[in-house]
Amino acid sequence: MRRLLVVYNPNSSNYIRVKNEVLDRLPELNGFIIGKFIIEKAPFEKNVDRLIKVLQDGDIVLSAGGDATASVCANAILISEKDASLSVLPYGNFNDLARTLRTFELDDVLKNDFKTVNLYPLDIIADGEHWRYATCYVTIGMTAEAVELFDNQKIRKKLQKGHKSSWRSYIYLAKWYFKNRRKKTFIPEFKLNGVLQHKKTSDYAAVNGRSMSRIMKGGEDYLKPVIFRSETDRLATNLWRLVKLMTKSILSRVPGHDTKGDVLEFLEPSDVELQAEGEYKTFEKVNKIEIRKTKKCLKVVQN
Repeated sequence: MRRLLVVYNPNSSNYIRVKNEVLDRLPELNGFIIGKFIIEKAPFEKNVDRLIKVLQDGDIVLSAGGDATASVCANAILISEKDASLSVLPYGNFNDLARTLRTFELDDVLKNDFKTVNLYPLDIIADGEHWRYATCYVTIGMTAEAVELFDNQKIRKKLQKGHKSSWRSYIYLAKWYFKNRRKKTFIPEFKLNGVLQHKKTSDYAAVNGRSMSRIMKGGEDYLKPVIFRSETDRLATNLWRLVKLMTKSILSRVPGHDTKGDVLEFLEPSDVELQAEGEYKTFEKVNKIEIRKTKKCLKVVQN
């Protein structure tokens, strides 16, 4: 009998829905040994380490939360190298991985009899050391720093009300953008794959999945072992460029170029903000950041 390990965060903005639509329905399930794993109020790495200790070969890890919860699950499976599968349900603000996999309800997962495909995540390396795996996207600069506002407790409580938390999120992001966009240099001068970038470049993004921030369309790169799409832009100083990028991303696909790997080399050691699917970190005095596909693949349940 297979183990179904349900991972959730009781402090998330959509926990009540998780309880009603997933946790309360678990007794209905037959043919599984069911376990529960709670995401604690702790650093990302600690939750990953905790999950690694309970993973077993053959596990089906069901992430019932947002992209951050799914990212904990994905990183734990990849680091542990256990023969486990990941399924993701959308109970966050943006739910990019669930949209990529097209799994929206508990029944969507169960009726598939856990048919899986291989997902090839992005590997993020800072000064030669692995930082994190990202299933859908990575950003560096202004868009990475903006994510910090969702750690504000007042904002988190407001997002817990109703089913339109994603649209409230966009409103908060817009307010943050107009307040902060001209206050600092978000990415110090750097070379991308040996080419010096414009001084006003404020953002770098690498996109791997079908969705980025819910409304921006990605592609099928998550199924490819090497290729992904990346782009740099001057969004902080040019509102028109931001509008243009968002329009293209919503109507067609996130602009960018196919790449087999990107290397960002800073002209001098710099403090840089980086985020992967809602989890962020400020790297201090970093010289080089590399984004590439990992050779490991992640088995995921997909509709």
